[in-house]
Amino acid sequence: MPIATPEVYNEMLDRAKAEKFAYPAINVTSSQTLHAALRGFAEAESDGIVQISTGGAEFLGGQHKKEMVTGAVALAEFAHIVAEKYDVNIALHTDHCPKDKLDGYVRPLLALSEERVKAGRNPLFQSHMWDGSAETLADNLSIAQELLERARAAKIVLEVEITPTGGEEDGVTHEINDSLYTTVDDAVRTAEALGLGDKGRYLLAASFGNVHGVYKPGNVVLRPELLKELNEGVAAKYGKPAGSQPFDFVFHGGSGSTEEEILTALENGVVKMNIDTDTQYAFTRPVADHMFRNYDGVLKVDGEVGDKKTYDPRTWGKLAEASMSARVVEACRNLRSTGTRLK
Repeated sequence: MPIATPEVYNEMLDRAKAEKFAYPAINVTSSQTLHAALRGFAEAESDGIVQISTGGAEFLGGQHKKEMVTGAVALAEFAHIVAEKYDVNIALHTDHCPKDKLDGYVRPLLALSEERVKAGRNPLFQSHMWDGSAETLADNLSIAQELLERARAAKIVLEVEITPTGGEEDGVTHEINDSLYTTVDDAVRTAEALGLGDKGRYLLAASFGNVHGVYKPGNVVLRPELLKELNEGVAAKYGKPAGSQPFDFVFHGGSGSTEEEILTALENGVVKMNIDTDTQYAFTRPVADHMFRNYDGVLKVDGEVGDKKTYDPRTWGKLAEASMSARVVEACRNLRSTGTRLK
């Protein structure tokens, strides 16, 4: 199937919300990790989300100039071609973009999609993320309003992060402390500024103790039940029926989460869960194994010539792709998206 149209992406999100599952959002940094993600989704018979962070886009742009927009556009165009061979719907998303990188990443990409839509085409990406968690909430939401208006015009969904996620991702760092929990007041202020769909669709990355990267059990206390409190508080403020879920939530920093934590998050409105650390490891682990097992073949040791079949990147690259795709299948199972693809 081709990359999801705006209509299909909205249908994907609506279905996830109604049926209480979430789409894995897999960070990719190369054509090979893209294929691993696509393969995993296809094998799980799940639609999904592929995303590119600012660091991933810079890497994709090449080390000669490290241009984020070039890297993101190049992989997105590539994805529009190769995704047609996979029998699932895939949405393209840009991950964490802080304030100092908006002019070099999200705003140019929005402009590109605006031109495509004006020409009668679909946007290049289906959603973009604005990470204003390092700013005051007032400044965060002010910028979000500007971006949401532009995103709506370009048929794009905006993702916003209103309070910090702990740990570090692409240079954005937050301490692990009590600020990692979004309050009902934060949620109400977000709804006041961005509406509840009437000003454009957005995904909300609220914080319930989330931490990016790898952490040991006990270092962080996740409270996914907090999402229910946020929905209830906003629903009451706006006269929504009891039990309604005004927000489409995103689960950040999910690596290492327990099954119970994930299921609680799904019940409370999470429709997207970011997965990067675990898939990075899944991709690299078989490469390391191959190199250790074939030391004399991948290196020209003691004046020998090595073994071309073992140092050929295709040899270990296939192992890496298979391992990462298996981790994507596992993510689909954990998030209950297996077998839910739109026909």
